[in-house]
Amino acid sequence: VQYLQVDEMTRLINAAAPGFRELVQGALYTGARYGDLSAMDVGDFNADAHMVMSGNSKASKPHPVYLSASGVKFFERITQGRPRRAPMFPHPDGGRWGKSKQTRPMKAAIDAARIDTPLSFHGLRHTYASQAVMAGVPLVVVAQNLGHTDTRMVEKHYGHLAKSWVRDQVQAMPALEDPGATDAVVSLHSTGKKETAL
Repeated sequence: VQYLQVDEMTRLINAAAPGFRELVQGALYTGARYGDLSAMDVGDFNADAHMVMSGNSKASKPHPVYLSASGVKFFERITQGRPRRAPMFPHPDGGRWGKSKQTRPMKAAIDAARIDTPLSFHGLRHTYASQAVMAGVPLVVVAQNLGHTDTRMVEKHYGHLAKSWVRDQVQAMPALEDPGATDAVVSLHSTGKKETAL
């Protein structure tokens, strides 16, 4: 699974054209699919609940995506004073983002940000999930925010990141002194001397 590092996410946001930039940020804050982001209305954001409803274009029911503190601030900024039925992420032409309209601006932003990873817009969903797992967010929480009914898909694609996170956390534990490591203990077997039975 291809995903962006934190510094690459920042560079991509800065390099994206206005209008498309907010769409990129929305994807990175929610992990929502392009079609879901395109279908979102301003009224889908609930600041009090710290969540936004995703259209979940591959399933029959919308689902809530719970947001980080910075995600809440972002959605508060882009929805302030706007009608509830207005598109959450309007296309620069005033309508909604349509099918495949994200392809060219995504490539332009990737090139401008000098990101070597060949990433499509859907890669932002993978980036969201990867970063969440590496931050220690439980797989069941990541799965629910992505709209999955269970953790199988998340475990399949991102489970190895959770394991590496656990490994890194354990390796960061305080060192325990080992007094035996400094003792000048020499094994009889290492001296070449022959032991005799008593």
